[in-house]
Order: sequence, then C-alpha cells, then structure tokens
Amino acid sequence: MSRFRGSCRVFLLVCLLTNTTRAQRANLDGVLSPLGRQVESFRLLDFRGKGHSLKSFDRYPILVVAFLGTECPLVKLYGPRLEKMAQEFEPQGVGFVGINANRQDSITEIAAYARRHEIKFPMLKDLGNRVADQMGAVRTPEVFVLDRERVIRYWGRIDDQYGVGYIRKAPEQHDLKNAIEDMLAGKKIGAPVNTAVGCFIGRIREPDADAEVTYSNQIARILKKHCVECHREGEIAPFELAEYDEVAGWADMIEEVVRQQRMPPWFANPEHGHFANDRRMSKEEKQLVYDWVESGAPEGDRADLPEPPTYVSGWQLPQEPDFVASITNEPFKVAAEGTIEYQYFSIDPGFKEDKWVKAIEIQPGNRAVIHHILMFSGTNENIEQNIRHKFRGGAGGFDGAFVPGQRFQPYPEGAAKLLPAGTRLVFQVHYTPIGTEQLDQSRVGMVFADPSEVKYEVRTSSAVNSTLQIPAFDSNYRAEAGSPPLPPEAQLLSLMPHMHLRGKSFFYEVIYSDGQRKTLLDIPQYDFNWQLAYRLQKPMELPANTRIHCVAHYDNSEANLANPDPSKNVRWGAQTWQEMLIGYFNYMIPVDSGPQEE
Repeated sequence: MSRFRGSCRVFLLVCLLTNTTRAQRANLDGVLSPLGRQVESFRLLDFRGKGHSLKSFDRYPILVVAFLGTECPLVKLYGPRLEKMAQEFEPQGVGFVGINANRQDSITEIAAYARRHEIKFPMLKDLGNRVADQMGAVRTPEVFVLDRERVIRYWGRIDDQYGVGYIRKAPEQHDLKNAIEDMLAGKKIGAPVNTAVGCFIGRIREPDADAEVTYSNQIARILKKHCVECHREGEIAPFELAEYDEVAGWADMIEEVVRQQRMPPWFANPEHGHFANDRRMSKEEKQLVYDWVESGAPEGDRADLPEPPTYVSGWQLPQEPDFVASITNEPFKVAAEGTIEYQYFSIDPGFKEDKWVKAIEIQPGNRAVIHHILMFSGTNENIEQNIRHKFRGGAGGFDGAFVPGQRFQPYPEGAAKLLPAGTRLVFQVHYTPIGTEQLDQSRVGMVFADPSEVKYEVRTSSAVNSTLQIPAFDSNYRAEAGSPPLPPEAQLLSLMPHMHLRGKSFFYEVIYSDGQRKTLLDIPQYDFNWQLAYRLQKPMELPANTRIHCVAHYDNSEANLANPDPSKNVRWGAQTWQEMLIGYFNYMIPVDSGPQEE
C-alpha cells in the first residue's frame, strides 16, 4: 500500500475536500440516497448548442452520468480518466455523459475544459441544477450508473486515489469500474455507494432580499483581505474569487473550508507568538461568511463594493533585480498524471566575488504545477549530491523559497545574506500533475546590497534529527532536535518546520544558556501540504549560546490515511515516504560596519 499527498492546485484541493456522510448529504440538499431511483427524462444542451435527452442514450444498456465542473482540480484529473473508461467500455454497451450544474461555469469554459482534456463524450449544461437536484448530485466529480430502465444502481466516487488530507500514488479501489463490470456480468454491485469527495456543485440559490450581510458590503472585503491574493487569475489557487458570480458559485465550499479551518491556511496555536504573516480570519469574519451563505449568498448593492485590490505584476522585489537566472536550461516537462519525485537543478551564477543579497525571489514559471521551490547555496562541489541525499545544504538551510500562499518578504532594513564567491545554487522543485502535460521554466531574481550598507547578516540554520526510527503502527512517536548554539546578538526572524507524510505536530522553543525555556511556535496539526514559514512580527533578540529546540510527533498508524505503509519502520530520508525532522529558522547577527573588501 502506497499513499502520497499531492501539491500545488491538487494539494490545495486536498484542503478543500470533505468526506460527507450520507446523513450530512441529506441535511445539505434535502435528498436521501438516490439508489433505486428511476431518473426522469430530461433534455439539456451541450456546449455546441446540440440538445441531448435521456432517450438520446437508449442504445446503451448502461449509462454513466458524471457531474463535473471546469475549475475543481479533482475534476481536471478525473476528466481524462473518465474518457479512457468511456473508450474502454463503449464497445460493451456502456455510455458516458458529463453534466455541469455549476452556476459559475459558462458554456465557453465547459468547451475549453472538454477541449483541453480531450473529452469526447457529451458535456451538457444543467441550467438551474434541475437534473442535479433530481438525481441528488452534491459534488464534482460524482458519478451515477444507470441500468437499462435508468434506475440508479451506483452512486459516488470514481476511485479512492484522493481523499481528505491524502493523495495515493495510484487507486487501490476502482469503484466505478468495479460497478460497471458487475453490471455487465449481471451481478449485484458489491459496493453500490462510495462517498464522493471534491467540490460542491455551485447551485442556483434564492438570496434573502432583506439580508444584512451581502457580498458587496462585507464578504468582498473579507475575501480581499484573506483570499484573493491567491484566488485570482494566474495565481496558484484552483479558482478565482474576485467577482460575485464566481464567488456565489463557491459559497457552500467557502463556508465548509472556513468552518473546518482548512482555509485560510494557518496552523499556529494562537496562544504562542505573534506573526507578521498571520492569515487567520477573526470569529466575527467567520460568522459573517456563515450568515451570508445561510441567506443564499446575496449580492447586495454594488455601490458598496470596496476598491478592487491592486497587485504588482512581474517581480515582487523592491526594485528590478540585479541578477536573474532560469533554474533550468530548457523547460521541464511535467507529466499529466502520476507522482513526480522532487527534481533538483543546479546552476553556477558566476559570482567571482562575495555578494550581499538583500532580497531573493523565486518566480515559478507555471504556478499550476509547482507546489514549492527551495533554493540552496554552497561552495562545495558536491552540494547538489548533499542536498539530494540529506536535504541540507552547506549553509545549514535554504536561502530562498517559493511556497503556495506565501508572498515574497524582504529582509529587515540593513540586513542581507552573504553568498561567497564561487557559490553554486541548487533548486529543489516539487511538481504535481494537473491532468494535462505542462511545461515549466522557473527563475530566480536577486537584489544586491551595497556592502557598506549591510549592518546585519541573515543566516538560515536548523534543528535537525537525522536518526529517526519511527516504529511501525506507532500513532504518536515523539522525536526531538536541537540547533547549534547561536552566536552573540542574534535576532530571530522566522521559523519553518519540515516533516513528511507522517508528520503530526511540531513545536519550537528557545532554550537560554541558564536553562530557561520560551515557546516560539506550536503547530498542533502539521500538514505536509503547506510548507509555511512563520515570520515573527518583530525580530526577537537572543543572547549568546541560546539554542532552538524542536519536538515533533509522528503518526505511523493505519489511522493516518496519508501513511505510505504503517507496517514499516521509518527512518530519515529525502523521499516523501521516508521522514524528516527539520526546524528551519532565519536569524540575523551584526556584521562589521566598515567597508568590505572588493
């Protein structure tokens, strides 16, 4: 058994997925299980304007009806898979039809989805959700298998590759395929119901005309503050939240992920520490979201809308970069499906002299397929090999990063990182497929500092435990790691914990030379899908010989659905099915304010 979590837009979907019970489904849309229900005749138009009725598929003794969308990442992955199944089973008398009931998906977008994913079976638009309501469809993707009399005999997911908090390398249960084969063999379906995961169908709702909370007067402001930075065109989030019609279609999904604290992504215990990039919603903001959805997601008066947000295009750096380089010689080809192990790319920036760098930005070439990029540096000829096998560079940590949901942040005024002459740069890139083959060519930009203006050197270090031995089936294995003593006058800037699929919780504390301790960061529920850095609101002064101490817990049991194999003991390793305990942290120390040598 092998399970892996996905990343990028796919890993963002993991944060949006839910595992709704049948009782919850009934509570959500007023329907009970549709098994045994005969589907009434309907007539819908495809994206070309051609009409299709239920009778149009009479030539197929078995009909698979798949409710799909255009933006849900899981639908993008399953579209090609459904097309392959349609080609496989069509000669045996099994027809396939896709239905899009999302209010936010236009005919043009449906056509683009079908073309991009090479869908040949009909794709129909269900205006007003009439067919979705009749059949009891809740999510996308969700499939129904109908017999000759068009009675529903199977309802639910396509397979079990994706779930709440995990993505398997390959399906273990082929639910839809098994149901079709059982019906073709004239047998009773072994498992007729398997709860679907994915995105809520964006249904047409009747807004409360007297609602106090509307999109225009409150919700647009909340989304602008917490969501739109990622949920906009060209960014990493799987759909946009910049316009009312789009937002209203995702209303149920928004409420669910906010209520379950999956969005906005933030895992720090609020009882410890103050962080500049804290993205939590307040209780009042959450309640406004709940009230708005309960009222039918009313738009309100557009005159109440806030000013649209403005974003910097291109580099986020404070000025044009002094150095720019692609991290690959040629665009890297990202496969449409499957698991892609971490890729490593090494470049020689040609630094003939020491460089003080006051700002580093890694700019992804194709945000749709990149989960994260880490940049390491060192003068050791074997730096790339060291990184591949130890996930640690010569500098004791990474020097730059692109992480979903995290924006470029310059170093404090007068602070910079030192990249010595002869430095090589190594980039670790985590790609994830999105259902179509993609190309990526990312790049790095740096702004150099005048050496005479550098007052502080920024360093990245870590507390590391590379002797992990996590027993099989242990649900709460505890491990610790400690950093080397910090130099005098150090000021702590940020923290970034790192574990893999069995990571359960992570805790940072500072231990002073006299033995006193202070909690820095507590993450009760660690999530590998988010490689977040927690930036202190202001630098924290630490006396000489202070150490950073980390405590991590791991779940190597069967209860952890992301666990590649709970029956195996787990040791340190760079691959996601192995484990790590790295407590990265950035700090700065004073440097000689005199002129630097050329």
